Amino acid sequence: MNFKRTLFWVLTGLNLLVIQSCTAQTPSSEQIRKPNILWITFEDISPHLSMYGDSTAQTPVFDKMAEESMVFANAFTTVGVCAPSRSSIITGMHPVSIGTQHMRTGKDVMGWGRREYEQNTNRRDIEGNMVPRYSAVIPPQVRPFTEYLRAEGYYTTNNPKTDYQFAAPVTAWDENGRDAHWSGRAQGQPFFSVFNLNVTHESRIWKNKDLPLTVDPDSVPLPAYFPDNPVVRRDVARQYSNIELLDQQVGEILNELQEDGLLDETIIFFYSDHGGALPRGKRDIHDSGLKVPFMIRFPDGRQTGFTDELISFVDLAPTTLSLAGIKPPEYMQGHAFLGQYKVSDPRSYVYGSSDRFDEVTDMRRAVRDKRFLYIRNFYPSLPAYKDLSYRKQVPMMKTLLELRQEDQLTEYERRWFESPKAEEELYDTKTDPDNIHNLADDASYSEKLSELRNELEDWQKRIGDKGFIPETEMLENMWPEGQQPETNKPVFKQEGNKITLSSSTKGAEIAFIVSDKELNPTLDSGWKLYTEPFELSEGDIVYAIANRIGYRDSKIVEFDYE
Repeated sequence: MNFKRTLFWVLTGLNLLVIQSCTAQTPSSEQIRKPNILWITFEDISPHLSMYGDSTAQTPVFDKMAEESMVFANAFTTVGVCAPSRSSIITGMHPVSIGTQHMRTGKDVMGWGRREYEQNTNRRDIEGNMVPRYSAVIPPQVRPFTEYLRAEGYYTTNNPKTDYQFAAPVTAWDENGRDAHWSGRAQGQPFFSVFNLNVTHESRIWKNKDLPLTVDPDSVPLPAYFPDNPVVRRDVARQYSNIELLDQQVGEILNELQEDGLLDETIIFFYSDHGGALPRGKRDIHDSGLKVPFMIRFPDGRQTGFTDELISFVDLAPTTLSLAGIKPPEYMQGHAFLGQYKVSDPRSYVYGSSDRFDEVTDMRRAVRDKRFLYIRNFYPSLPAYKDLSYRKQVPMMKTLLELRQEDQLTEYERRWFESPKAEEELYDTKTDPDNIHNLADDASYSEKLSELRNELEDWQKRIGDKGFIPETEMLENMWPEGQQPETNKPVFKQEGNKITLSSSTKGAEIAFIVSDKELNPTLDSGWKLYTEPFELSEGDIVYAIANRIGYRDSKIVEFDYE
């Protein structure tokens, strides 16, 4: 391996701090007072809702929630596509700093064999090498933030999407799947629950084609980079119609919370995982791909109204911990913007990245303050448009390509396809919300250009941006010689009736089950997170499994207490 890249990996490892151990607790009177927290997340929506000034879709549920919530005008994901974005949400880390930036690494399962690993794909890294499936191996101290909640007595559920670029470990959730729900918790136990709604996903532009449109195509607004075409208008109307369906689904969850008597005991987050589903939205690094709708409703009606504070998706994990009264671990790159551990200084900048999307690779980085967006294109010879087979299923994508071929696009409409693209881009998002007027060559903006350029470079150094390493080389460090590493199995240590569990794999977490009868446990068997020694009674049987993110799970081991 190249010496400089080897040094990069060593320095990156040294810069990551070691996590503190969690302490297991059962629900106590103190913990019962901890707030319930509910995330209602939805897919592929830019801020095209009435509280942001776009009333095209009729959304009475969202409208009411906006009146009762904090509405964030400057909320941004880290990557304009789901899996890398979700990796930052669950870890509080920038994807380019932990090796989860490429979309997508593999299936959301663990334990592929060598045969599956070696299967050819049409995905290539920036040097043209074939990229096989893999599960990203992230730094050993980084873990799902939900484990900290579990260690403090929270009941955690996820329904149903994970898509983190690595398989969700059994230590992350009490329940993870289509039936996961806060109702499974113990009486008085606080919960953290996530519901992921996909009715607005990109695929629903074509999968919902037989549903009636509830928004008139002739009435929809079009950005400057879309041609005014019947197919385009219909797809835009379909997305707005899907938003109206989403509003109904959100209402159903809130009604259920109300029926359970929990609406006024729960902090509720509402947000999209990245920007809009249509071309030049999802996967893009402009505001159309990174800027999202985001609201938080508190049960006591406090902190309502708009805020222009900048927040990034790396901030969601530490903020949720802070709201639960848990100090965020120091390694997290995000910071808490609410709660007990809210930072004193708000953000001045947020950052975005763009690397491989399915079969097409590029490298772009962005930094944004409250008004200006700066983009650096590391491969300007490549067009901003990515010729992705998945996106070509959107009907308007075929129309755009045909109009391009016929030279029927205007300057702003065809710029997405042009090659080379500018090495640097600078936009005044206040006067140019569509980000179509590049100010990088305008001398009157040279000071702002220099400020954001330097800030981006400093950020890349601070976090150890892995985009400079070809994906196949990064993968070789994760899976040496193409072999997925395996977590060493848990070891039992008995002192009287007290049992201690450990694994020799650095960064491993352990889950366990205690039963008074023989079981045949699976990954869906209701594992508990191990955090401290526990006592057994005569006849108890303990099952334990160890995992490290990106590694193959250990074998399940059994211990009989006599």
